[in-house]
Order: sequence, then structure tokens, then C-alpha cells
Amino acid sequence: MQPHFHFGLHPEHGVVARATAAITPHLADWYLQHEQFEPVPGRPDLYRLAHPDQDLRRQARQTVHDLRRHGFTVHADLSLDPAVTAAPPRPAQANCLAERRARIAQAASARSPQHRAGAGLQVTAPAMPAAVTRSSSVARTR
Repeated sequence: MQPHFHFGLHPEHGVVARATAAITPHLADWYLQHEQFEPVPGRPDLYRLAHPDQDLRRQARQTVHDLRRHGFTVHADLSLDPAVTAAPPRPAQANCLAERRARIAQAASARSPQHRAGAGLQVTAPAMPAAVTRSSSVARTR
């Protein structure tokens, strides 16, 4: 199956896109302009990113991803293809185990919200049945 769009890097225009014959020109124009691409003057079949001062590769990868999500077949340079390029690095969390232990220690040192501050714990001995008290007193008198 022939791709609907081609994406690549151009030395003069930066990230460029070109629609193929597999998609109608007015539909390709609408999708590319919706994704912040503009026609290159003098080249009606070529589009470039409208805001070259932003992160071009990230924006191009997002456009390729969006077009594929809409069901289009897209051919892109390796650096612009989100299927083969790695995602941007995520900020690493510093020693998660130490943070977890600190949270547990903080929770252990705090007073429980279920414990009332003024109420003390009262422990009483269970009452002894009368039959047990009589038999023990009878055994002493003998």
C-alpha cells in the first residue's frame, strides 16, 4: 500500500511533508495545515512547519503519530518516526526506597487520628462468677 504522506528533513526548510497520490490534495492540505504545516512558496506539493523556532522533531513526531492515529499511512525519516525513535527521557526519581522509608518513619512517629488525646486506655479485670469464688473459699476453710 502506498503511503499517504512522506515526512523528512530538508536543509533549507527544516521538517517538510509531502502528500502522495493516495490522498486527495484538499484533504492533505487540510490535515497538514491543521498540524501547523504551511505550503512552501513556489512548491505547491511541499509543506514545512509553520513555527521553526519550536522543537521541530518533537512536533514532527507528534504529527506523524496523529496522522497514523487517523488511519493514514505515513513514511517518515528515522529521526521523525515515533515508532522507531525513543521517547524523550523522563526525569529519574532519586532513590525511591529511601523516600518510601522516610514516609513510613514519618507516619510511625505521628499520633493516630483515631486516638483521642484526652482519653486514656482503661483496662479492667473480668468479673469472676459466683460459683468460682465460693468453691475457692470453701477449699481454704478445710
